[in-house]
Amino acid sequence: MTQDVQFSAEANPFAAAEQVCATLGTLTDALFDEHTTRHPAGSLSALRPAEHPAAEALFGLPLAPNGPVHAALDGLGTVITAGTGRPGTGARVAERVTTALHHRYGGGAVRGAIADRGTTSAALFQLPVTGEFADPKLRPPFAPALAALAAGQQTRQPVELATGAGAEVRLVVPPGFHPLTSPGGPAGVSARTVPAPTGAAAGDDPATVAAAEELTTHLAEVAEELFSGGGAQPRRDFAVIAATLVDLVHDAGAVYAGVCALEVEDRASEAALVVSLARHPQPITALATELATVRRHAEVWTVLLPAGPAAVLVEGRTAPVPGPLAGDGQRRWVVTSAVEAFVPLPDGGTVLCVQLSTAQPEDWELYTEAFAELLKSVQFGWDGEPARTSAGTPAAAPDAAAAVAAAAADPVVTEPEQAPVGGRGTPVLVPPADFDPFAPVADAPVADAEPQERAPRKGTPVMIPPPDFDPFSPEAVASLLNDTPAPVAAAPATDPFGTVTAERSDPFGTTLAPQGAAVPPPPSAPPTVPAPAAPAAPAAEAPRKGTPVMIPPPDFDPFSPEAVASLLNDTPAADPSASTPETSPFG
Repeated sequence: MTQDVQFSAEANPFAAAEQVCATLGTLTDALFDEHTTRHPAGSLSALRPAEHPAAEALFGLPLAPNGPVHAALDGLGTVITAGTGRPGTGARVAERVTTALHHRYGGGAVRGAIADRGTTSAALFQLPVTGEFADPKLRPPFAPALAALAAGQQTRQPVELATGAGAEVRLVVPPGFHPLTSPGGPAGVSARTVPAPTGAAAGDDPATVAAAEELTTHLAEVAEELFSGGGAQPRRDFAVIAATLVDLVHDAGAVYAGVCALEVEDRASEAALVVSLARHPQPITALATELATVRRHAEVWTVLLPAGPAAVLVEGRTAPVPGPLAGDGQRRWVVTSAVEAFVPLPDGGTVLCVQLSTAQPEDWELYTEAFAELLKSVQFGWDGEPARTSAGTPAAAPDAAAAVAAAAADPVVTEPEQAPVGGRGTPVLVPPADFDPFAPVADAPVADAEPQERAPRKGTPVMIPPPDFDPFSPEAVASLLNDTPAPVAAAPATDPFGTVTAERSDPFGTTLAPQGAAVPPPPSAPPTVPAPAAPAAPAAEAPRKGTPVMIPPPDFDPFSPEAVASLLNDTPAADPSASTPETSPFG
């Protein structure tokens, strides 16, 4: 099967955490058997985090910066805290922890390893493993619990942190998961209550020694919980192999890595959960588009969590079970159903990645319900400082980045200016819907400068009569009936959009520029009004549409004998006030 580039660290900043999740799935499939101690399936949903008094105020719990990175709270679950301001020293502790666990269990050969090698590393077990995409037909459905996250809901603002604290995240993992990461995190992340051993070497860092000692004790306790019904060998195998992955988990940015062993309807079921932080400055819309483009076999949704928008991915994956870990010594493949959520932190450059995988598709809805509750519990804290890019410059805030992306995706389209349609009135341009009257105005042109070609403007040209126009005056009525200009003085007119008209009168007393004439823009000073000029000669009458009718005079009486006789005989009625011999019964 060909390696998919989507899981390579060069093309995917979340590849390292996905590799950890695939490796944990391999461990559960290879090391868990009928002797493994399992929790009932109801342990994932037995607690109601929303009903806990601390559920809505996780940042009120004394967990960071000097407390444990994750701690179990009765009635709530395991509260995980991680941040960008406490990355740790990066000290390597895998070899120290592996040696201590070997000594704790009395030595001996671990499954798939040779005891006389002197050291035990992940490479001896052919770990870590890298997942690959599965057949699209094996992709799990987008469960109802995940689809419900797409419904609109109220979001909470990040908690304000002290300057220098960076961005921090807290969430609740349901009971039933066994963490393989230390409660205090890697060396240098939090203060330890575990003192450094007195027999430590002179040059050892006390924080590193304390972190290794704490993790050794923690992995031994987890092995006792998972294999309490078996002998010492399965506990030793699991604890030592998990210890070899400690540095890998830290390098992947994982702040929590755990496994789950359940009993569902008298059958075994396992799952793996990984919570990590990664640098990814793209807004959530761009990230979701990238995931949908690169992972064509996956289903990607954009949802809204109480902590903010997120992208949720569902896909099928295949991962190898190395021969040294398999019971029969033969390499094989396991198909898992995986769900992965990406939640951007408020600093604009960090993304929280939470993923869960299981090899039991029949329990998919059970695990996705717990996964959805975990996502609802996410809360953010922030000191207000944006994340720094690799070049050292502040990253764009999420809102600013989204606005830039929206502007790039929806550019403004400029329409060409339309010529005014023939009619009476002053031609003006109606501003478009997105017109901003408070936008900065360009400088006025110099008096002697050559007129520049104006940029196309948006709007619809209409004809507006002058303010002193009286449509009921005798001159206006006569001009409308006879299509002749009213005797009103013509003057150059301007409009607020820079349109200049000249030397063509109309019955509304405005002036229109001849079509096709080049008219310069108005000067910066208000134009002077010239003396009234004689009206221009009327232009040739253009053909008009309609039916000519005769309007009777105001004193016309349709019931007079003359009017009735003229209608019956089709002869004009006598009008004593008529000044011309050719009159009609309507005057």
